[in-house]
Amino acid sequence: MVEGAIWAAREHGVPVVLVGDETAIRQETAKFPGAESLPITYVHASEAVGMDESPLTPIRKKKDSSIKVAFDLLKGGEVSGVVSAGNSGAVMATAVFLLEKLVDRPAIGAILPTLEGWTIMLDGGANVDCKPSHLVQFALMGEAYARYILKKERPRVGLLSNGEEESKGNELIRETHAILKTSSIGYMGPVEGRDIFNGRADVVICDGFVGNAALKICEGIAEAIGLMVRREVEGSLLAKIGYLFARKAVGKIKKKLDYAEYGGAPLLGVDGVVISGHGRSSPKAVKNAIRVAHEYAQINLPKLLLRNLEENEDLQRFGTKNLAKVWGQIKEKLIN
Repeated sequence: MVEGAIWAAREHGVPVVLVGDETAIRQETAKFPGAESLPITYVHASEAVGMDESPLTPIRKKKDSSIKVAFDLLKGGEVSGVVSAGNSGAVMATAVFLLEKLVDRPAIGAILPTLEGWTIMLDGGANVDCKPSHLVQFALMGEAYARYILKKERPRVGLLSNGEEESKGNELIRETHAILKTSSIGYMGPVEGRDIFNGRADVVICDGFVGNAALKICEGIAEAIGLMVRREVEGSLLAKIGYLFARKAVGKIKKKLDYAEYGGAPLLGVDGVVISGHGRSSPKAVKNAIRVAHEYAQINLPKLLLRNLEENEDLQRFGTKNLAKVWGQIKEKLIN
């Protein structure tokens, strides 16, 4: 994390606040010449949340953990965003508990490369069980994200299903489709898994169970294809010669598929900028996650998402306003 933060401060001029064991962080920072002149400050946190610990650990037990302290800073307006490569469940849980919710179920936005640029798929794994109202809110947030971040003038929103026909899909998909097709957003109807990467849709909506499974399948396929290509190239002199001519094109493809180019996944639906990175994030990934978080904060992405939600309030069933009192009571019980 430290090296990536230094890169972000040096290359993009982003002010960075490093939260954690201050002594250890300063020792690590000192390894990089010139780091002392960069816009980097430190906030000490005496505890850390392990990858195998409960998502509620920062809320219930380790209240001086780096995750909890970082979100306290965000809630207090002392920082403009939080980037973490730590326990993703703890990051999401802490964000939902400490920040105001814009929707009933905040969602992970997975940014994916396509033949036509980029698409956002949500939910990428935060919510396993969803209602139609949740997917409608995902669609509204995704449409706003595609418009303001992906620069799509009229974002095309697709609902992930097992077929394009209205009769396909389970009850959740059919009910969500019935709501979205009456909306004024660019809803194109149900789409299939193959449409995620062909650029047909700018926004792909699904519940977190389906979304996370789709992401893991894609990761596995990408790794398998990479290994297959390597084996074929290494097994033939002619293939090696051919690879030399194709190396530049292959490099461009690898760069587009590299998660480090965007750094992490945004948590959409909370009143704050939150990026959750991979536990094995490289310095490049951390740098880009910080850069992206800074860009989101500059345009106030949560406010833009909220505006789209409010403009389409008639689409939403049982919105956050109706659940605010109940949610407050639940949080109080869990924290205490």
